[in-house]
Amino acid sequence: MSLYSVQTFYFFKELPETQLLSVRAWLLGHAFYKNILGLIILGKEGLNCTLACTQAADLDQFVIDLQSFFGNPEFSTIKKSDSDKPPFRRFVVKIREEIVTLGRPEFVPQGERRHLSPADWHQMLEQEDVVVVDTRNDYEYEIGTFENAIDLNIKEFSEFPDKIAKLDTDKSKPHLIFCTGGIRCEKAIFEMEKQGYENVYQLEGGILNYMEQFPEEKFKGECFVFDSRVAVDKDLKPSQNFSLCPQCGEVGSLDIVCLKCDERSKLCKACMSLTKEKPEYETCSKNCRYHYARDPETKGPQQKQFYHSQ
Repeated sequence: MSLYSVQTFYFFKELPETQLLSVRAWLLGHAFYKNILGLIILGKEGLNCTLACTQAADLDQFVIDLQSFFGNPEFSTIKKSDSDKPPFRRFVVKIREEIVTLGRPEFVPQGERRHLSPADWHQMLEQEDVVVVDTRNDYEYEIGTFENAIDLNIKEFSEFPDKIAKLDTDKSKPHLIFCTGGIRCEKAIFEMEKQGYENVYQLEGGILNYMEQFPEEKFKGECFVFDSRVAVDKDLKPSQNFSLCPQCGEVGSLDIVCLKCDERSKLCKACMSLTKEKPEYETCSKNCRYHYARDPETKGPQQKQFYHSQ
């Protein structure tokens, strides 16, 4: 089985809208040449990237070439991890208004930013007067978060301005915000300052950067990632506790043995609740669900796929 090297990073750089299609074409062509998998969100404000390749050297060279192509902009910390299965099925470049969707395209980081290194962040967490805010979605919070972090109950990041407006904390206190890799906080810090928060700091490189340096410390649980691994553990290895629910594609954590083919899988809570009245949901794929509903008495071949729900 091939081991995939994974790199996650972003950068903000003004790109002319008229050039986005040609930039996308360059990225697609160069990635094809290097056998790169992954997802790049491309916009007028820069790039947001998660890339994977079985050849670490080819991935490193692709990132170097990408930096050179864009004139060597200031990158975020590059977060590196591994996966024993392909994190993506293909390489995709999506053009968006924002490379992380807050609904505030005018918020583009420039100049000095209030970033805390993992070591400084770790030290700040020891202080009693700090407020720690998780800027991620609610399902990410449930999988893992920092001790005493506030959950804003966000369904998608565009809700952040409204949610933070309802946060009842002393705006003069230090507020520490974090996300998976740092990019959501780049925009969230603008919004919080706009709303009167006086001392907002973000975790440089996000949870992934912190876990690399402090795997046994303040972050509890696992970190959700937006690829087929679903989450990574404290050692940045693919989660053994979570996977994509084969029925709906949400985060699955409840173990089952497929009624059709006997393959092990994990269902989300919602789909598991359906199995009492609809036993066909206790299957490892939509294909097995269909065939079990038609013929529950006959076993079928095991479904060897990573993307059951797609």
